[in-house]
Amino acid sequence: MTGLFLALALFRLAEPNRYYFDEVHYVPAALKLLELIPANREHPMFGKEVIAGFIWLIGDRPVAWRIGPLLFGAMGLLAFARFVWHLSGRRRATITATVLLATNFMWFVQSRISMLDMIEASLCMIGLWQFTAALRTKTRSGARAHLAAAGIALGLSLGAKWSSAPALAVPGLWFLALRIRETGWKFLGHKGAGPIPGISLVEAAFWLGLLPLMVYWATYAPAMFYTVRPIAPWDFIEQHRHMIALQDSVKKPHPYRSYWYQWMVDWRPIWYQFENIDGHQHGIVMLGNPFSMIAGLFALVWGVWASICRARRDVLTVVLLYAGTLGIWIVNGKPIQFYYHYLLPGAFLMAILGFALDTLWNRRDRWRHLATVTMVASVGIFVVFYPIISGAPLPTKEFYNFWMWFPNWR
Repeated sequence: MTGLFLALALFRLAEPNRYYFDEVHYVPAALKLLELIPANREHPMFGKEVIAGFIWLIGDRPVAWRIGPLLFGAMGLLAFARFVWHLSGRRRATITATVLLATNFMWFVQSRISMLDMIEASLCMIGLWQFTAALRTKTRSGARAHLAAAGIALGLSLGAKWSSAPALAVPGLWFLALRIRETGWKFLGHKGAGPIPGISLVEAAFWLGLLPLMVYWATYAPAMFYTVRPIAPWDFIEQHRHMIALQDSVKKPHPYRSYWYQWMVDWRPIWYQFENIDGHQHGIVMLGNPFSMIAGLFALVWGVWASICRARRDVLTVVLLYAGTLGIWIVNGKPIQFYYHYLLPGAFLMAILGFALDTLWNRRDRWRHLATVTMVASVGIFVVFYPIISGAPLPTKEFYNFWMWFPNWR
């Protein structure tokens, strides 16, 4: 599945051969980073470092701008699959959720544009995968290696963009909750207690708390060598005050501005590109799969019920991850928000839907066929919409109307 996703996303990756949508911000910022010139200082560094690294490696051209997010998108899809597997141990649910994520439009579109979000989301998935792998590893040394990898990935995710912050807090809280479940509220000082025997709370706090913060701050190292206004190594708090002020200063109305409740129902997509190139009309719309993303909302209701009434801890985990990564945008004071901020919540929604469909398939009545219909419809709609989410040449300028099922999608 990951290989197929990568091959499909690689096709025509260099088109368009100029910046589109927010590439106008991040690619120039990456180019300036190579010269140690400050740019795009409102966002963390690691995503721009990845883009800059590939430009340095293969030259300033479209493939170099986009190959980093694409490779991270493929790795993130694999990490998502491994996370769901280690979380649940359910093979069919894992395959189902992975197919749903690969075809939910958002993961595909965001993997093909030089922005920070896919790098952040994929590293978040890698961190969650490594943490759940640590819980299943039978040796202390193996678990420790997975925890270290989780801490590094979580720190790099935050170093790409802050949107993953709620998900990054989950592993540490999860470890604490499992310890309390085993030992009760007197969880301190229990030698050999779980969830990983031999890993103390102090050590877990280092791998899942302190290490990510250290890695995160280390991603700012190039900025400490800027030729103009470098960051002081000890100026952590002031640097973040400045970044928050820059983000809050963006208040000019934007035609694609949207709100979290609109993201949930696929109400306000974003046209990343719509232009004539070399005599052919091309379009790329950032939209959620209109079937699976809405079906996911029904699965979310089931997920809350299954978490409470069926004690499905695997489902509860992804429900909390969905709520946390969406909730940050509900309480966030950032004036201008966009649909692509739903990338991580949308991914966790596909995990919930995967668990729900797996449960349907286990039924012995006619409802089990609904799971098959859902999968066929989700993949089928991805195929139908592929031209308008991949920038394929369109027969005419007006042909895009074929995919504009609702007026608010225009």
